Amino acid sequence: MTLAGKKPNLLDLSFHQLEALLVSLGEPPFRARQVWQWLWQKAVASPLSMTNLSKALRERLAEAAEIRMPRVAQKLESSDGTVKFVLDLDEGENAASIETVLIPEKTHYTQCLSTQAGCAMACTFCRTGQMGLTRNLTPGEILGQILVAKAHLAAVDTRLNLRNLVFMGMGEPLLNYNNLLQAIEALHHPQGLDFSTRRITVSTVGIVPGILEFGRSGMGALAVSLHAPTQELREKIMPKAAKALPLNKLIETLKQIPLKPRETITFEYVLLGGVNDSLQQAKELVRILSHVKGKVNLIAYNESPGLPYKTPDPAAVEAFQKALWDKGITVTLRKSKGRDIFAACGQLLAAHEMGEEKE
Repeated sequence: MTLAGKKPNLLDLSFHQLEALLVSLGEPPFRARQVWQWLWQKAVASPLSMTNLSKALRERLAEAAEIRMPRVAQKLESSDGTVKFVLDLDEGENAASIETVLIPEKTHYTQCLSTQAGCAMACTFCRTGQMGLTRNLTPGEILGQILVAKAHLAAVDTRLNLRNLVFMGMGEPLLNYNNLLQAIEALHHPQGLDFSTRRITVSTVGIVPGILEFGRSGMGALAVSLHAPTQELREKIMPKAAKALPLNKLIETLKQIPLKPRETITFEYVLLGGVNDSLQQAKELVRILSHVKGKVNLIAYNESPGLPYKTPDPAAVEAFQKALWDKGITVTLRKSKGRDIFAACGQLLAAHEMGEEKE
């Protein structure tokens, strides 16, 4: 996604594309490994800063390409350690803004990554879904979010490393499938960011054929945004996803994904107060999950201005969780973090664009 007349962004290139570029500049293929390390391990801002390359090569590379990093438009830090960024991408007709979030855990950080600017799925409880889709992110824009986060962590001198990546931010990852796969392939490269497949999770509402292809690829774990135990309710709260892949077909598709002995599919379930949090709905969810090797990640809804849903009663959350436990289903309750900095996906960007962001 390069604008006419604009130099290619080195961050958008796969390793083999970078290799081809350097060969076209008269260099041996092994130079790609050196440049790759400068891009992903040292996060340089310009080819001219790659000091173990000859000055002539640096100049030729700078003439042929450039490095365009996401620009931090806003950064908010929560009292619980969560850090949320609004990032501006590109310029002119291709300009877009996205969010990414750093979430502190006991021993590490997890980063929530966006794959699209906005989202086309229009789930009724999701702020991002109400924005509509602006465009897909390029591989370099997806990966650039990690470089921004790592630069922040280096600056604050934290002892916790960035270890887990979850593609659960803005957008539906499987609707940007090719760019997502290229980004994940780069993540795995040992001379680059070097993330294990066990540390990467892709969340989807259920897109075919991408969900089956990714599930079979072994490139990361799969999380499915379910949020309702019946097709009827799913059509009400996430109509586009429910109609594109009805619930029964979604479950049948998931049954075709090969899982290793200790692997499971994660089902994300946002509890909306009075909508999908009853004991009867918990029983219906148990029935669905009896057909798939999965676990459930419950999330108590974080209220968002302008959307018609409420945070569930804590007693209802506890009862729902217990109903799943009692039937032998592994279930976790995700603790809400960053409430004081517009925690829910899309909230900070919406506030930023309306000039309501917190100082």
